[in-house]
Amino acid sequence: MEGWFTCCEQSTLRPITYVSISFATFFRLLPLAVVICPAVLLDAQTKPAETRAVVVVTGTYQEIPLEEAERAVRVIPARELASTAGTISDLLNLDSSVDLRERAPGGVQSGVSIRGGSLGQTLVLWNGMRLNSMQSSNLNMDVPIPLDALSQVEVLKGSGSTLYGSDATAGVVNFRTQPPERSEVRLRTGFGNWGTQQQRASVAYVRGPLSQNWTASRDFSTGFLPNRDFRNLSVASTTAWRRTSLNLAHNDRPFGAEQFYGNFNSWERTKNWFSGVRQGIGEKTEAAFAYRRSTDLFVLYRDRPQVFTNRHIVETYQGQLRRREDLGGAGRLHYGGEVLSDSISSNNLGNHGRTRGALYVALDLRAMRRFSFTIGLRDEVYRNFQHQFSPSAAFGWWVNSRLKLRASSSTAFRLPTYTDLYYRDPANVGNALLRPEKAWSNEAGLDWNPGGRWRGSFTIFERRERDGIDFVRANPSDLWRATNFQKLVFRGVEASSFVALPKSQRLEFSYTGLSGAQAALAGLQSKYVFNYARHTGLASWQAVLGRDWIARSRFGAIERLGRSPYVVWDVFTSWQRGRVQPYLQVTNLTASRYEEFVGIRMPGRGVVGGVEVLWRAR
Repeated sequence: MEGWFTCCEQSTLRPITYVSISFATFFRLLPLAVVICPAVLLDAQTKPAETRAVVVVTGTYQEIPLEEAERAVRVIPARELASTAGTISDLLNLDSSVDLRERAPGGVQSGVSIRGGSLGQTLVLWNGMRLNSMQSSNLNMDVPIPLDALSQVEVLKGSGSTLYGSDATAGVVNFRTQPPERSEVRLRTGFGNWGTQQQRASVAYVRGPLSQNWTASRDFSTGFLPNRDFRNLSVASTTAWRRTSLNLAHNDRPFGAEQFYGNFNSWERTKNWFSGVRQGIGEKTEAAFAYRRSTDLFVLYRDRPQVFTNRHIVETYQGQLRRREDLGGAGRLHYGGEVLSDSISSNNLGNHGRTRGALYVALDLRAMRRFSFTIGLRDEVYRNFQHQFSPSAAFGWWVNSRLKLRASSSTAFRLPTYTDLYYRDPANVGNALLRPEKAWSNEAGLDWNPGGRWRGSFTIFERRERDGIDFVRANPSDLWRATNFQKLVFRGVEASSFVALPKSQRLEFSYTGLSGAQAALAGLQSKYVFNYARHTGLASWQAVLGRDWIARSRFGAIERLGRSPYVVWDVFTSWQRGRVQPYLQVTNLTASRYEEFVGIRMPGRGVVGGVEVLWRAR
């Protein structure tokens, strides 16, 4: 497949040369272009841009500036991008290492793969509390939080089981909500093709140390194909007072599931309820507790529900106790414990439950902008007193004020879900003898920040898995059967760069290349694990046009293993002055035909337009 590409326009006026290259050659050159293009654009610009310190808590035992992290962590400013985003999916699509695999638009039924990991190998958190479903990895992104409730999304690339336990094999996505900055009311409504309706509302109140934020969102569509209709309703409340925080949320999403799980006109409805409280005890101790209940109603044939219907109810309790000790100088000792209990009642999977607990300890040595070293160990006890040790070590060293080197090594594991173990339908069969997945992850990289206008990073990584879990089959007429793979190896490279241009313009380029050993398949077909993106290149642009219009564009090129590459281009714009602010969203502008799961077609060009009404306290 041939395409036309140019690198970047020169900063001086010269003829632009167009070169015809193949997609394969383009992806090979992309890491180099990601690093070089911003430098070319900045050739004549020396004035540093204003920057604001970004603080992270994901992938670290304490709150630190992002530039001090020894791990590859991406921070997506959700609050800043909310006016030019339709759903949470639009945020996660901004990183080339985050493969958001959707079966329907708007994240109605989706999963997150980081660095080629399976959907179950990404741990999803809300302010550090688990959202993953023990019923099925396909439900891990049933996030009950409206977009307007989020302050930022933090993505840890690479294993994090030493910090978080099971499921953090390939990465972690942490949705963070922080107190609102001011009292205000926002109402938003929009309409689009395929019967799309989009409504959002938020009410924020701030008075001294007390803050309250109520948010709600509703996305509805009659579907771009028959039996692809959906409705996604989310409501949340976040309360903060001094060192106490309370989070409540509910989500209800019925949707047509045509071809989602095989050649069936299925239908599904999932509901989630979440409540969590976090309490600081003194300056060095913190306790947290959360409860989650989820239900799943699945009908294999929408027009004949009596043939095959599943009903699942899952309840999860989780508690955390964390403490730190200052060792003097640059050292801190972190230690604590966690407990997690879950149970399921299902007419298909049966009635099961399991409880597990963990203790951890970590030593953190850190001298800001000089060096950092973290070593940790976690021991998690689960079924029949089996346990899993998860050690990790990470190191960062500032070569000079512009260049930082980092490296890490860690282990990870994942317990099989109840679907992996016990599920059975006309197309899929679980395996009660599955063993937990285990993995070693290693990475090394550098972060380069020569000034305020440009910064870049480069990372190489490897993940070695044992007893990896996937559904496989020998041929298209066979059933998908859950099984363990003995040896899986994934290696890859990441490159990203950011450049701030005049007139409030920002450009970002990123590339992720990945290869996975397929010898373990032995001729079998893989349903999930070998659906990874071999090459992903992203370019995003944001600008303030005049004084009042904000425009954002995201261009992504993806090549999945064994499939042809495709391109998706999204454009967003909104007015930012006055009480009434119109907006427009165009997704898949070029109407590309593509599938993120084999056999499940994604929609063509989508257009949604509307207005947002804003009242702010003076």
